Amino acid sequence: MKPIRLVSGFLTVGVWTLLSRVVGFIRDAMVAAWLGSGPVAEAYIVAQSLPNMFRRFFAEGAFNMAFVPMYAKKLEAGEDAEGFARDAYWGMAALLTVFSVIGHIAMPLLVLAMAQGFYGDTRFDLAVTLGQIAFPFILFISLTALISGMLNAMGHFFATAVVPVLMNIFLVISMYAAPIFGWEIGRTLVWTITLSGVLQLLFVWIVLRWHGVSLAFRRPRLTPDLKRLAIIAAPAVLAGGVVQINLLVGRTVASFTEGAMAWLYNADRLYQLPLGVVGIAVGVVLLPDLSRRLRAGDEAGGRESFNRGAEFALFLTVPAAVALAVISLPLIAVLFERGAYTAADSAATAPALAIYALGLPAFVLHKVLQPLYYAREDTRRPFNYAIVSLVVNAVIAFALMPVIGYLAAALGTTLSSWAMVWQLWRGTRSMGEAVRLDARFRRRVPLVFVSSAVMGLVLWGLMEAFGSAATLPGQRTGILLILILAGAISYFATAFLTGAMGIKELKSVLRRRKP
Repeated sequence: MKPIRLVSGFLTVGVWTLLSRVVGFIRDAMVAAWLGSGPVAEAYIVAQSLPNMFRRFFAEGAFNMAFVPMYAKKLEAGEDAEGFARDAYWGMAALLTVFSVIGHIAMPLLVLAMAQGFYGDTRFDLAVTLGQIAFPFILFISLTALISGMLNAMGHFFATAVVPVLMNIFLVISMYAAPIFGWEIGRTLVWTITLSGVLQLLFVWIVLRWHGVSLAFRRPRLTPDLKRLAIIAAPAVLAGGVVQINLLVGRTVASFTEGAMAWLYNADRLYQLPLGVVGIAVGVVLLPDLSRRLRAGDEAGGRESFNRGAEFALFLTVPAAVALAVISLPLIAVLFERGAYTAADSAATAPALAIYALGLPAFVLHKVLQPLYYAREDTRRPFNYAIVSLVVNAVIAFALMPVIGYLAAALGTTLSSWAMVWQLWRGTRSMGEAVRLDARFRRRVPLVFVSSAVMGLVLWGLMEAFGSAATLPGQRTGILLILILAGAISYFATAFLTGAMGIKELKSVLRRRKP
């Protein structure tokens, strides 16, 4: 995959992820408006978080990181990639069916582990009921992730990028339908999550068949390839578990402050926009590309892919981080402050968003650095690094909770992410020249930081000039648009003037020319 094709892949996944996040914002804004930060909102957040937590644990965060390199290498070598994928698919289906049943039975314990502060009030019983409805989503979305990994390894990014849009569309429709049919909002949302998982799986299954690959039923069996996959995946699964424990730490801290679960959730959703558009896009495209290059012994090509992926990620996420930190309050007010979500909720959410924003480049660099390990089938070191990250997060979150309350959860998440990046980068020293930063990266990335600083100063000056008007209902939307436009113009103008990005290069990327 040539660099221009690689960036084209980033854009394909990124654009559709952006659309998914935009629809997701509409969904989250509707949930916030109707539920506010009250008991039903917090119970819903816990209920939908449980299957998504285990989804990242079993699927794209762990299992797929081991599965995709093996599948991509079999494709490259002309081996029986389809047979391997079929065994993996039905093996995962059997495992997760059993796990879903266990999760349903053990839901009270799962809710207690995630939100100890709920125990003894109405939020606990409601979260258990909603969680039992939503939990089967893990089965369908994990199988969807496996098929998506296959399509990505084959170079088909469009369909897999479209899939996340579907669930958000279904959730928005369900919220409009609920009052018409007299449905309870909380139950409607979690039922929609589970049903959308079924439809997403059906969609990617049909696309895979259209590309000539069949995953017809095969009795689950432990083949030599699956044994090897399990050995490679085990540390990745454990590492994914550590990451999810980090999330548990944050939610546990938040559960002791009424409303904080919703505040942190909405802040998280907002910084997930650039993380999803850039980080997930880079990670999805980079892993199969690096795996194929390593199989072919193309170290120079692997280095080029890594450097361009990192450069592309930082070019977009560093300014996003600065903007989210500087204009956090107007963003929250415009996107969420309506209905049951009050100005006090916005004021509590904004500092959490600013703290998360400081960790945004780290979250994205995870997606760039981890494929360097997984493409080499090295899942043990990321697990070891994740353990250290967990300790950093827990110490910061619990130690500072008496001092800064729920914000300790956001700060722990951000600092532990930077600790993870430092470890991942330090570990690449043993990988040789294939992961060294080239001259173009070393020249351009400092200019990205300079351009972002200029933009930050422009935004700060405008915030001072607008004052409290930036959050007033009648004026805040227009002011936010002015801030976004001024930020974009100042950043890209400085980037072009300093050489952080060339105009001709940007045009060539946007044309998405074929290799």
